[in-house]
Amino acid sequence: MPQHAFGAATLLDTKDPMGLRSSAPLLDAWIRDMETDRSPFQIPGHKGRTDLTGAIVDGDIPVLPGNHPHRISPSLILEAEAIAANLWGADLCRFGVNGSSGSNHAAVMAVAGPGDKVIVSRTLHKSVLVGMVYSGVIPVWIRPEINPATGLPEYLPSSRLAETLAEHPDAKAVLIGEPSYVGTMSNIPRLAKVTHEYGIPLVVDAAWAAHYGFHPDLPQHPLAEGADIVVTSAHKTLPSYSQASFVLVKGDYVDLPRFNKMFDSTQTTSMSGRILASIDAARALLQRHGEELIGPVIEATARGRQALRDAGIDVIDGEYIDPLKLVILLSSIGADGNAIEAELLNANIDVEMANRDMIIPMITFADTPERINDLIRRIIDAVNRHRGELRPISVAASFSIQPEVVVSPREAFFSKYEVVPAAEAVGRVSAEMICPYPPGVPVLSPGERITQAALDALFSARDSGVRIAFVADPTLATLKVLPD
Repeated sequence: MPQHAFGAATLLDTKDPMGLRSSAPLLDAWIRDMETDRSPFQIPGHKGRTDLTGAIVDGDIPVLPGNHPHRISPSLILEAEAIAANLWGADLCRFGVNGSSGSNHAAVMAVAGPGDKVIVSRTLHKSVLVGMVYSGVIPVWIRPEINPATGLPEYLPSSRLAETLAEHPDAKAVLIGEPSYVGTMSNIPRLAKVTHEYGIPLVVDAAWAAHYGFHPDLPQHPLAEGADIVVTSAHKTLPSYSQASFVLVKGDYVDLPRFNKMFDSTQTTSMSGRILASIDAARALLQRHGEELIGPVIEATARGRQALRDAGIDVIDGEYIDPLKLVILLSSIGADGNAIEAELLNANIDVEMANRDMIIPMITFADTPERINDLIRRIIDAVNRHRGELRPISVAASFSIQPEVVVSPREAFFSKYEVVPAAEAVGRVSAEMICPYPPGVPVLSPGERITQAALDALFSARDSGVRIAFVADPTLATLKVLPD
């Protein structure tokens, strides 16, 4: 293999197994570069040499400056984004390489600025909060309904949104997360109708919904249900590279040039051509083969839910649940999800999330019915080995606390702070974000009052084995607070 080539010899046999190249311009350009023996005098510095640091750099092709109609360049990215926008019925689509986090930052900055109010669902990921820090907005938090049988969020009532907007008619946007981390969904058409009555946009963090709309058993994509900005992680439920995301925008309630400016400000100027090509390839795969790939996995997941129920293990299920989301509840049988996860890890099986009361294995159409069947069997066997006394249902810490905003997230984020013992922090204002992770939904955000209830919820999560993230002291012995 030539040392200056982009790893051509290693991928020629598998470059386009589903025949997507003809309908995916970025994928086509990436394959073309992989097939060509080039001598690059440009970044990246590895020059495609796999003899230096190994195959880790194989296929790492940059976005080229200028107009290269047959290579990964800005003009070709625009072409691929336009194809995606047309598929989803958007006025604008942008491909991102900073995950949904960067896209969420752009979405918040595109709809509001310093001192503006935004209505925000308390199920949203911490990246939305960081976007609020960047933009300087004031959040008006709104909480979803909590299912007492699971302790988890169900949906955001449109009546609650209407009441909140009536109290804050000067709000500039509504930001929600649909579906939630546990796969529950709200009625987006109703939420969009209420939002649009105030002439403002509905922004949906749909990180887990890239596959929606491509099978009759799946919900429609949020954009088709009335959302104005939809942020999606291509790498979560589609076969794209990590960090791959895209955002879809309609221009009725959103300033498209402003959105473009904000989006560009959140992305590196050295974008990975490989990540971008993987988004284009996943879009083409959905468009051409989505239904036939998704169908068998939906059926296998449904069989898995039934097998778990037959074994006496509770799962989240129902009409308003993502059919591919498998959330296994353990309180009613006394098993500890941390112990179940440990057994699965010993078998080289990684799950998306596990804590004492819940296990969530991530299922996508890259799985096969056979793999899903094997997973369900292993989980049932492990649970049976760890059955214990029934535990009462408790509301997850991220969804149990009513936040009290004292100062804006931006003001608190950049403020001076003091470090105090946790017991002395009650009544003070948090200078940091504190999230059980996953799901990464804040219990306390910068600028919010620290209450005993919030601390108790965090201590309970910590003591049950949940990782506490984004806080300087993850043991929670000390907290950062604003000066009195």
